[in-house]
Formats: sequence, structure tokens, C-alpha cells
Amino acid sequence: MPDDPDGEDREARPERASRGLAASLTTGSLARRLGVSPTTLRSWDRRYGIGPAVRADGRHRRWTPRDVAVLETMCRLTSAGVPPAEAARAAKDSASPAPPRAPEPAPHARSRAAGTLPLGDVRQECRGLARAAVRLDAPAVEEQLATAVDTHGLIVAWQEVMVPTLHAVGRKWASSGDRYVEVEHLLSWHISTTLRRRTRPPARHGDALGPGPLLLACVPGEQHTLPLEALNAGLGELRLPTRMFGAAVPAEALTAAVDRLGPAAVVLWAQARSSANLPLARHVAGAQWGVKGARRSPLVMLGGPGWLGHSGQGMLRPTVLRDALDTLAGLYAAEPVQPSGQPASRAGPSSKDPAGLSRDHGPA
Repeated sequence: MPDDPDGEDREARPERASRGLAASLTTGSLARRLGVSPTTLRSWDRRYGIGPAVRADGRHRRWTPRDVAVLETMCRLTSAGVPPAEAARAAKDSASPAPPRAPEPAPHARSRAAGTLPLGDVRQECRGLARAAVRLDAPAVEEQLATAVDTHGLIVAWQEVMVPTLHAVGRKWASSGDRYVEVEHLLSWHISTTLRRRTRPPARHGDALGPGPLLLACVPGEQHTLPLEALNAGLGELRLPTRMFGAAVPAEALTAAVDRLGPAAVVLWAQARSSANLPLARHVAGAQWGVKGARRSPLVMLGGPGWLGHSGQGMLRPTVLRDALDTLAGLYAAEPVQPSGQPASRAGPSSKDPAGLSRDHGPA
């Protein structure tokens, strides 16, 4: 017989409670799942009463499946442009047995409604990052990016989280009449910030007889720097000496830098075919320095989809970020190691690029 007035054995209560908590989520876990920041969840709880049904020990929030469903509705409506207070009322009503019709976004909000970005088969982190970017939730974007790098490492985070999300935003931007530009700008800015935070200070390149530093530059007129920033961060992790020159380096400045530094390699990034400058690449590849009889020239690596269709004989075009890193690291090894144990591919048609960003994702 039960010894509880409610007809339940007291000894069964802790077990039932533990099962309920095991099926619930912490605030941090739920924030990552929804693509918002924990601060946003706490703010919604405080302002609109969208809080957890269970609070472990009366303090810690534990979100049940019903709570998650309410928050998913809240996120969907706010992403579509519904004011937060109105979205909160509709989200709470949606959990009742007979939910009323959700409010319609204002016309201007409908024109910029998030919908679902065309992500395809990607890591779950991409979906959370995309949702946070579409909501312009900068704290959540920062948190999602930092978590991706901490969890997967810089290379995987770039190739499998950042790039697919950038591509999805770019496709949405290209297909919606120049909408979502603000989303692309915000996402690009925070990706750049994350990459720079993970970039170690440039290493020294040793004595004058050893390989010079690695020179990274966008060709004249090219503003897309994110792939070079990812490469620079990866090279920094390997403690290789780099000189990052960034966007739209004038031809005269680039050749002057090559003459002054005597680099082991020069990476030239071109996002668009209109900016790819093959004569400049050939001029850099033909640069020489050193004493007579021991003259040296830099290895030239062409990065970006802008070089597709250009014939740059003797210049490298690795396929992904890992290949580029392996090739450049091999220049400083006793026995240079080519990517994946194979000779580095010489310039020829390729659908990818050194940083894994194979198409234009919109304005920088």
C-alpha cells in the first residue's frame, strides 16, 4: 500500500523526478540547439514569461520538450519579423489544446522573413548558426562559432560549419533580390573576429638562408579575405611565419613586398574571375633573389574560384584548407610532404580552393 496521501509511494518520487530531469535540457544546451544565446533565453523568461516548467533545486533552469516547442515557435515568429511580445503570446498559446492562429508578420517583415536557409546535409551546428545569423543575434553567433572551433578544431569548424553557413546565406542573398545582405555582413564579421582571435602572433622565419615567410594577399580589386584569414589562422597554429596583407593589394605593393621579403610561397586569392590577374601571378612566380648561383623564387599558390579557367602552369591549386596547410608546411620540413601523400596538383581546373570556399557568398 502507498504511504502517500496522493497514492504514490514516496520512494518512487525521486526516481520519477530524475527521469523528468534527464529528459530536459539545460539553458546552455537549449541555446545551442535553437541558435540563440543563453542571455536571450533568460531575457525572454523575464520579460515575456517564456520560462522552463522545471527548475532543479528551485534555481537551475531545466527545459522540457513542451518548453522547447514553445521556444521553437517563438524563434520562428521572431525570425519572421513578429514583435517579440506578440510572438511570445502566440508561442504560449500554441501549447494550449486549441491554439489560435499565429499573428501574421507585417508586410515589410514578411519580405525579409527568415524561412529556412538552403543548408542541405550539413552539421547541426550550421543550422543553429544560420538561425542566429538570420535573427541578427550577435551574442549567439559569437557563442556558436567559438563552440564550433573549441569542439572540432579550426580546420573542421571552417570547412564544415562556417563555409556551409556562408554559402547558405549567400544563396539566400542571391535569390531574394539583395535581401539578407545584413545577415551576410554580420556573419562574415563575426567569423572574421573568431578567426583572428584564434590566430597566433606571426612566427619568425629563422635565418636568412632558410625559407622566407609565407605571403598571403588578395589580388588587386578583391575584397574577400575570409578564406585567407582561415588559412592564416591555420598556419599560425602550425607556428609557420606568415605575412598577411589582406584585401585588394595593389600590384606594385605586392611585387615590392615579394622583393623585400623573399617569401617561400605567395598565396594569391581571387574570388571572382574578373579580379584574377594571371600576368601578376606569373610575374610573382618569376621573381628571384639571392646571390648569383643560388637564386631562389617563390612557390605561387592560386586560391579561390576566380582562377578557374585560367592556366597557371607551375602554380599550385590545393583543393581544401588541409591540403594548402600541408603543402605550405612541407616547405619548412626536412623532407617536404605533399597533401595526402600525393604530389600537389599543379594549376588546372578545380571546383574547390585552398580555403574550402568554392563560390562567391555575397559582399564582404
